[in-house]
Amino acid sequence: MFEGAELWRRLRRISQHRLHASRAFLRLMAFGIALAAAFPAKAGLLDAAVERYRPYLVADIDQALAGARDMRARLAASDLLGARKAWIDARVGWERSEVFTSVFVPRLDAAIDAWPDAASGFHGIEAGLFGRDPSDVGAATDVLIADLADLDTQVRSLRLTPEGLLNGVARLAYEVGDSKVDGGESRISGTSLNDMRNNVEGIDLAYRTLFAATLDAADAKLAEQVRGEIGQLKHLLSVPDLQSVDADALRNASEMLIVNLQAAAPKIGLATPTLEETGQ
Repeated sequence: MFEGAELWRRLRRISQHRLHASRAFLRLMAFGIALAAAFPAKAGLLDAAVERYRPYLVADIDQALAGARDMRARLAASDLLGARKAWIDARVGWERSEVFTSVFVPRLDAAIDAWPDAASGFHGIEAGLFGRDPSDVGAATDVLIADLADLDTQVRSLRLTPEGLLNGVARLAYEVGDSKVDGGESRISGTSLNDMRNNVEGIDLAYRTLFAATLDAADAKLAEQVRGEIGQLKHLLSVPDLQSVDADALRNASEMLIVNLQAAAPKIGLATPTLEETGQ
């Protein structure tokens, strides 16, 4: 048996251990509550950012649709040069909007912009408009207009998610660095460099509008790295022609952007981009 004083000391030590454990538990609980509260807050900010971003998508699809309709009018007037210019103009809004099209509307994305060896859509028409022997592309233009009009309707109310859009940004960065740099998408018209520039403009707009503020608050250094990689992509594409693009540097810059976006995702409460079909 313990003497009274020794028993008291042992009981006091046990009490102190329990107190320290209780305080540690309470600190852990507080951290957990704060962490749980942070993610809904970030989700709310990102959801609001999606709706700020939507009007830009609407404007880009509107531009693509207007260009396609102008192309049809030029074709009806037998104005080949005007039809070619309208085709190029329509591509600007389309290429910027590819941040969302492959993820959220894959069927329309394929119908409108499949390449290479496309028989319809933009690139099926490109072969008829810009080839050595221009052919009738009136029927294909009507189909393209119908598909763009469908998309123009959908984009106004389509459920867009921050996670899907982040995945779209990463996938488009991969496409620019891996597939489009190896010869280009619009080879017949000679406008592949424009495609890539407009893709990167779309990436930049999406990042700044959707994710920049939240990532700045979560990890300012990583946010600066993302901005730097986007800036590097722009710089590498500010050359006079596609042959002047440093393909290796562009591929490396796109890969680094993807890595940084993957690192950013959990910091802003999103799943890591996988570059795979997401079924959004």
